[in-house]
Amino acid sequence: MLRKLRLTLAILFFTYITLLFLDFTGSAHLWFGWMAKIQFLPAVLALNAGIIVLLVILTLVLGRVYCSVICPLGVFQDIVSWINGRRKKKKYRFSYSPALSWLRYGVLGVFVVALLAGIGSLVALLAPYSSYGRIAANLFAPVYRWGNNLLAYFAERADSYAFYSTDVWLKSLPTFFIALATVMILIVLAWRNGRTYCNTICPVGTVLGFLSRFALFRITIDTAKCNSCTLCSRHCKAACINSKAHQIDYSRCVACMDCIDTCKHGAISYRYAYGKHKPAVAPSPEQPSNEGGNSRRSFLTATALVAATALVKAQEKKVDGGLAAIEDKKIPDRQTPILPPGAQSARHFAQHCTGCQLCVSACPNGVLRPSTNLMKLMQPEMSYERGYCRPECKRCSEVCPTGAIHLTDLAEKVSTQVGHAVWVKENCVPLTDGVDCGNCARHCPSGAIQMIPSDPSDPDSPKIPAINVERCIGCGACENLCPARPFSAIYVEGHEVQHIV
Repeated sequence: MLRKLRLTLAILFFTYITLLFLDFTGSAHLWFGWMAKIQFLPAVLALNAGIIVLLVILTLVLGRVYCSVICPLGVFQDIVSWINGRRKKKKYRFSYSPALSWLRYGVLGVFVVALLAGIGSLVALLAPYSSYGRIAANLFAPVYRWGNNLLAYFAERADSYAFYSTDVWLKSLPTFFIALATVMILIVLAWRNGRTYCNTICPVGTVLGFLSRFALFRITIDTAKCNSCTLCSRHCKAACINSKAHQIDYSRCVACMDCIDTCKHGAISYRYAYGKHKPAVAPSPEQPSNEGGNSRRSFLTATALVAATALVKAQEKKVDGGLAAIEDKKIPDRQTPILPPGAQSARHFAQHCTGCQLCVSACPNGVLRPSTNLMKLMQPEMSYERGYCRPECKRCSEVCPTGAIHLTDLAEKVSTQVGHAVWVKENCVPLTDGVDCGNCARHCPSGAIQMIPSDPSDPDSPKIPAINVERCIGCGACENLCPARPFSAIYVEGHEVQHIV
């Protein structure tokens, strides 16, 4: 019964958290956005004391149920391990192995140092929620959107507009390869040895594992009923049950309840046991089973499909009326990256962002994409080749689980200056082609651009933009809608510290 309850909750959490990264309509976040905010690292970075205390109490009472129910990366590993077990039709393929405490606490130390030093790229690499976010946003989301576009294609031909097509494009090549490498490592580890990642690398697992040693309710072994058949140990994906010594390493046990259903003698139960059983001290050098083989054709096929899907851009309109090719815009060389409105400052953003890619997935305007800067790798920044930051949208703030992007309302959004526009004379169409333009001035939502004669002494000379830097909020409408190719004649330079205009 306990195992079925745990599985039901785990499936629900995993499904809805994944949906947060797949959904492009914004409706999922209205119902399930809180699931991202109760993840351990986002709660810590958001200084959400209530959630942190709740998770600590949950662990001290029930053990590491966070890892087996709430954490999407943990549930993902369980799914991979279950698929391998079903494929081989062999349930009992694990064995007890001693804890690698030096590795667990070493990784935790590196993680804490990186967190305090503001090295966001290293934090994002090690954090479980961020790792799963990258996987979902870069590998699962493109497949989901291609499926949606396929439905939209057939629906349109049936005179139905229940679906609409969306752009599928590669937002960051380095982030894609990091996500691909992460999922491959996780799948190999989980395929062979279950929860190896959780109990050797994951810093959140190490912290909660330390607390779970003092949990009030635990998995316990009744030595009077146990006949040392080792079924529980061979079914434990955390490799934490030493059946010969009748001991359980509670720092690694994720309370999955699999061992309870496995035991045929009723010797294992989950009950109040504080102070009655000490955590196991690993006495046996027994190595985990390497059964499982190297045949992973289904995994490799799926990975190849996902990689091909993510790398190929959706078809874009390449001609204007069939007369002239439209050249893609290129990203200007910005001296300062543009942060989303509500990020406050580069320092604040780097300290609070987990690089989970949730805001990148949710952005309806194609403005956000992961940074390629090594120190801020995978943290979002803005660029306007595919769209601009619309005044009526604050989706990134609504979905951010850590408060790294925080806006109280749209009034704050439209008055927050994230950067300022810069005019490039050499690219401006009125001067290069001798034709009237004024796109930037017409579409500026803050009225920061006016068209003035290029020659002050000649009112009939070609008009060029004059920018009021004090009024410009850096939304990127001018840069995005500028007809100059491949570089816009006007672009936005970011600000280290955002302020209200």
